[in-house]
Amino acid sequence: MSKKTALESLSPEQSIALQVLQSGENVFLTGGAGSGKSYIIRHFMQENDVKELPILASTGAAAVLLGGRTFHSFFGLGIMDGGPDATFARVSRDPKTLARLKKVEGVIIDEVSMIPGAALMIAEALAQRARESTLPWGGMRMIAVGDFAQLPPVARDGADRDWAFRNPVWAQSGFQDCLLSHNQRVSDDRFLDILHDVRHGLVTPRVKEFLEERTREHDEDDPAPRLFPRRLQSEEYNARRLAEIPENEEIIDSIYFGSEKHVAILMKSAPVPMQLKLKRGCHVLFLQNDPQKRWVNGTRGEVLEVQTDKVIVKKHGGREVSVEKSTFALQDAEGNVTASVIQYPLTLAYATTIHKSQGATLDDLWCDLGSLWEPGQAYVALSRLRTGEGLNLLRWSPRSVITDPRVMDFYKRLRPVNVVS
Repeated sequence: MSKKTALESLSPEQSIALQVLQSGENVFLTGGAGSGKSYIIRHFMQENDVKELPILASTGAAAVLLGGRTFHSFFGLGIMDGGPDATFARVSRDPKTLARLKKVEGVIIDEVSMIPGAALMIAEALAQRARESTLPWGGMRMIAVGDFAQLPPVARDGADRDWAFRNPVWAQSGFQDCLLSHNQRVSDDRFLDILHDVRHGLVTPRVKEFLEERTREHDEDDPAPRLFPRRLQSEEYNARRLAEIPENEEIIDSIYFGSEKHVAILMKSAPVPMQLKLKRGCHVLFLQNDPQKRWVNGTRGEVLEVQTDKVIVKKHGGREVSVEKSTFALQDAEGNVTASVIQYPLTLAYATTIHKSQGATLDDLWCDLGSLWEPGQAYVALSRLRTGEGLNLLRWSPRSVITDPRVMDFYKRLRPVNVVS
């Protein structure tokens, strides 16, 4: 795609954000759900070498889907055993990590909201050590992408949330802020107002009215996906719905390659199960973008036939496609594949977790907002939808609409991308 064509496919504020990314500065690309952050990065990477500017994921599962590496592995942090000082002392003696940090032009951190501030601080100190420079990040270019109003960094019970923006390294990085304010996914003004309030942790009268009118008895026959807060709830619901289909169950074993240690890690982080169980007529979700553009990550469909080497799927509202097996890989810090798994890029579509739904776009869903516990969970769930008419609630509670006041204070200091009309 030519540069002109790429710019023409972006909204005015997205085009300006892309130009800021092309400036060579350190950039924080942020905005609410559906604002097109990932879309802009895809455009940006069309003219950049991933070897020079690797994309680092915040979690192992995200890294497998991205076909990349995690932030922690790239910087050699591991689980940060012993705390920040011990981690820095250990990694600063590792010649491979130092050489890797010296070699790249910079990095892109995807879903930066889930990176703890302590990890960011150690990574910056290591970059300075590797590049023998006191400049921020040793002169390495940093592009941080994400939304702190969505999923937070993991915190131990009772521990304070270690938001990356609260660490002094964030300010020292000198990020050019690109706050996208326009939701590209939703055009329903009333629903946009609801999402705005929930994002800010506000249970306003209009939020109460909206959530009450969308709460109803569970219609088990409705094909819309279910979002659950916990993984076990999702797995049990998928298994139950599959068992209800009066067809033979086909069990397809995943095929793993690699050392025992790395295969064990991949089993935990890969989006595919050890055994994929399908039946004719079951509803499935695609787990990756198809190189031939027949489907994208999040496309839903119905299994028509399971053959020896392919699965025939009728896309919802679309055509029949023949699905072959794909390879999902785990990479080490150097970008070398350490383990891989071969399986169909499909999973049962009856239910998923709110966490795993982040990034997806749905026309309708059923959700239980009765007892959430993390900042941003309710916002992530509701903001998957194109329109408020697609929401079906089993129950909800004002206590589930949670945000961290420090996140809201942080965003008050940011200014949206300035679009000159």
